[in-house]
Amino acid sequence: MANNKRIVAIIQARMTSTRLPGKVLKTVLGKPLLQYQLERLMKSSMLDDIVVATTINTTDQPIVDLCKRLNVKYFKGSEKHVLSRYYEAAQMFQAEIVVRLTSDCPLIDPQVVDDVVNAFLQGAERYDYVSNTLTRTYPRGLDVEVFSMAALSEAYKMASSPVEIEHVTPYIYLPPTHFRLGNIAYKEDKSFYRWTVDTPEDFELIKNIIEYLYPIHSDFTMQDVFQLLKQHPEWLLINGHVLQKCLEQ
Repeated sequence: MANNKRIVAIIQARMTSTRLPGKVLKTVLGKPLLQYQLERLMKSSMLDDIVVATTINTTDQPIVDLCKRLNVKYFKGSEKHVLSRYYEAAQMFQAEIVVRLTSDCPLIDPQVVDDVVNAFLQGAERYDYVSNTLTRTYPRGLDVEVFSMAALSEAYKMASSPVEIEHVTPYIYLPPTHFRLGNIAYKEDKSFYRWTVDTPEDFELIKNIIEYLYPIHSDFTMQDVFQLLKQHPEWLLINGHVLQKCLEQ
């Protein structure tokens, strides 16, 4: 369906992650992980703009420097009140539909992003929020959330718990909720794959994947990664024991 609303992807990024500090700028083949993610997102056909939402902390200046070098838009806001950072970034760049991404997903697949955005647009009369994470079937690390600016505005004004403020969207999707929610599922359950970067083990796996695929096919897809991991099942043991941090942490 035709869409005349401005779709803005906002990636939250900071250097002071607890389990792997500086992870977003760790390099593989001489390139920071965040740069891989940005370059892959630029291949999306549905996004009008891409913004990196970082913090006012001096520790995050290297993220700003990377954005400047890549000519990517950025916003600096609160480190702890991530919801306000998100809302203010969306306002500044005149988002009408927001695509939320996190900077620990360097293998993000632009086709998956487009699929979730399209589902939101096609269900515009039914949904305020659509993601591929309400019921997980995609690999962790391909997370995409799409929601209206109206939903984000309400969350910004009404959210009060630490979880809602730190994680941006729980106010929208956690019960009890009055928002209309949609979930996009993959054709089979691939949620056991962990392609996010939160620990040294995660980074080792992602490094292996990028070093193998990128020189051959820089636009590699989710399917290419599936195929590679079938060829190297032992790689799944690298971070297979890593537990995802709970939302409350």
